[in-house]
Amino acid sequence: MTVHRRFIVVVICAWAAVAALAPLPAGADNWPNWRGPAVDGVAAGTGYVSSWSPTEHVLWKVKLPGLGASTPAVWGDRVVVTCAVDGKDAVLCLDRNGKEVWRREVGTEKPGKHKKATGCNPSPVTDGTHVWVYYKSGDLAALNLADGMVAWQTNLQEKFGADTLWWDLGTSPVLSKQAVIVAVMQTGPSYLVAFDRTSGELLWKQDRMLDAPEEAAQSYSTPVVVAGDAAKAEPDELLVVLGADHVTAHDAATGRELWRVGGLNPTGNTYFRSIASPVVAGDLVIAPYARGESLTAIRRGGTGNVTGSHVAWARTDLGADVPTPAVKDGRIVVCTDKGKVVSLDAATGTTQSTTELPKNRHAYSASPVIVDGRIIVTREDGESTVLAWPAPAAETIPLLGQGVVEEMTVATPVCVDGRILLRTHDSLWCLGEKE
Repeated sequence: MTVHRRFIVVVICAWAAVAALAPLPAGADNWPNWRGPAVDGVAAGTGYVSSWSPTEHVLWKVKLPGLGASTPAVWGDRVVVTCAVDGKDAVLCLDRNGKEVWRREVGTEKPGKHKKATGCNPSPVTDGTHVWVYYKSGDLAALNLADGMVAWQTNLQEKFGADTLWWDLGTSPVLSKQAVIVAVMQTGPSYLVAFDRTSGELLWKQDRMLDAPEEAAQSYSTPVVVAGDAAKAEPDELLVVLGADHVTAHDAATGRELWRVGGLNPTGNTYFRSIASPVVAGDLVIAPYARGESLTAIRRGGTGNVTGSHVAWARTDLGADVPTPAVKDGRIVVCTDKGKVVSLDAATGTTQSTTELPKNRHAYSASPVIVDGRIIVTREDGESTVLAWPAPAAETIPLLGQGVVEEMTVATPVCVDGRILLRTHDSLWCLGEKE
């Protein structure tokens, strides 16, 4: 090899090494939990595609080693998903190009019962240093994001009692400033529990036994942690929980209940288990309930039972059983299980615009995402619809495009830096414009 050619090879190799180690652009988007950076279903970034297929706008696709239904968590150049691997609960970390960085087995898999569920339904949550994972088996673990080493691990069912849910555990862990918090809402015992994020020390455990009948006492929803409002005499952080026919608010530092609103099941329906989670819209907590038949807005603040004083508005003609609403700029986006997408005024609950997507035997389980002037909703057969945002008042929401991956999908799309990460039961897809 000539000196000139050798020099060229060295330069090319050096350039490739630098490119491989190059950091993401400054201000790269993170998606630390299943509902996004502000826990409201809103994503940042621009340049997202409005259509895709198995052969169009696919930057990469990774076949996962086992089933899972969790939404990925993204921080920097790391993408974390949970799935089953050879009968074990596992965590996989990929880079932004789909290359596996590490994987860890956490415990023995407890497989799902329902056809669209798995033993790995709960989504991971990360702060950029650690990632916390939770499984139907009861295993809760903290791992180092950099190398996947387990920082601590416990099993809630061994520690506090058996899983009595009729179906598959679905709630995801959430973070406060000091703790990772899990809601266990079932026939009994039901409780909220907080562990120190780094050490795993038990910080508090709060019983949450309410008078909901039979299956209505069971919940698959995920709590929300938001900053407290001093003007309302709220603590530093507020933990909002939906399930068992009630919304309760707690001091996230201690678990102490601050207020509750009941009346979500006025007829005492035995089977009103809840799946969709609450979302906070400024001064209001929005609670979907009654298997998709109601939507209730609750004013924050107060003490004790505030059912009679703090319900701002309620709709009994609209709701979502599984998808959790998104909130942006004083508007709520609801996607029903049958594909009706509605934009509401958060302050009054009035409908602003709506679209009925084509009827299909497949339902919607993934939650809507608002990003870059569009709403993305995804059906269980892997077909997504992209709609305009904000929609014109009193008009049908315009259709911008459609995407198809033709795989079972219940996880919520993740939108970061102009790319869409779509997790199916079997695969992880990265969708976007090719450079």
